[in-house]
Amino acid sequence: MEERFIVTIIQCFFIALGVMIGGSLIGSIGAFLTGDPPFTQINRIAKNLRIWAIVAAIGGTFDAIYNFERGILEGSTIDLVKQIVLIITAMGGANTALLIIEWIIQEEIE
Repeated sequence: MEERFIVTIIQCFFIALGVMIGGSLIGSIGAFLTGDPPFTQINRIAKNLRIWAIVAAIGGTFDAIYNFERGILEGSTIDLVKQIVLIITAMGGANTALLIIEWIIQEEIE
């Protein structure tokens, strides 16, 4: 693997992690200000933010679809494999963030 791709993998992981943790914690401030229970809102926000964290980490859906198309139609399988690795890495970042959020709020996120 080339060095730039490894950098992209690491950034993808931490972008997904940051979107999940930051979005959940900052979103709970709004819940606190409106009188809703913040930990319950962190739980709800984290569940809803999972897919958006993955999409943000891989750089949007159109680029990913273009790389899949290029991998399938033009026979560039390395681009297809790279995109799959990026998606799996983003999922790992989102899942790690969920584990951290569960640890912070002491509730299980379903």
